Order: sequence, then C-alpha cells, then structure tokens
Amino acid sequence: MLLQAVHHIAVICADYHRSKAFYTDVLGLQVIREVYREERDSWKLDLALGDQYVIELFSFPDPPPRPSRPEACGLRHLAFAVNDIAAAVQQLQQKGVTTEPIRTDPYTGKRFTFFTDPDGLPLELYEQS
Repeated sequence: MLLQAVHHIAVICADYHRSKAFYTDVLGLQVIREVYREERDSWKLDLALGDQYVIELFSFPDPPPRPSRPEACGLRHLAFAVNDIAAAVQQLQQKGVTTEPIRTDPYTGKRFTFFTDPDGLPLELYEQS
C-alpha cells in the first residue's frame, strides 16, 4: 500500500449549526457540500482549506461525549499550519475563541498553541515559517 496523503478527517459534533459556524466563520474553511441524511437524522458537511478537502463534519442525535482531553485512546488533536501564529491567535481571540499561551516546540523550535472546537475537540495551530 502506497499512501499519498491524508484525504480527510471526520469530526462528529453535538450541535451541527454551532460547529458549522465555528469551522466556517471562525476558522474560515469553505463548504464543498452539505447534505442532510433524513434516515439518520444527520448532517454531513464537507469542508475545504483552500483547495484541499480536509474535514467531514457529521452530526448524529445524542453522540457520546469525548472521554477525556487529550489523553483518551484515539485521535489526540487536529493541527493546522499557519505562517504567523501571533496573528492567527489574535484573529481567533477577536472571534471569542480562547487559546492557550503560545509555546515553542523544543525539538523543532517552531511555535504552537492549542484551542478547542465547540465540542471540546483539541485543535492546534503550528507555525510553519
């Protein structure tokens, strides 16, 4: 098997409209496709970052909460690359998103920070420049 890239990441949310607003209005992802699946009482929203398909946002009736943050077995967090972490943090804070203090990765020397989506999913900003 020759993997080429990560195709997408699936996220299940508790409040579809709140999470849709967060991922589109706050983070700036673009809607590719939005489908309501009546038989499942579920929304499926395909989101892109630039021209790359990145996230499938799902809603299901009464999903169980995440067991713990972030040490539960499974996906730990999603990380997004940014060019200027201070500017990105300022933009998030202006939109009401609380971020952790900016830290420096001791192995790469790059700066990063964490914040959460409306359901508490840990998200990271990682400075590329």
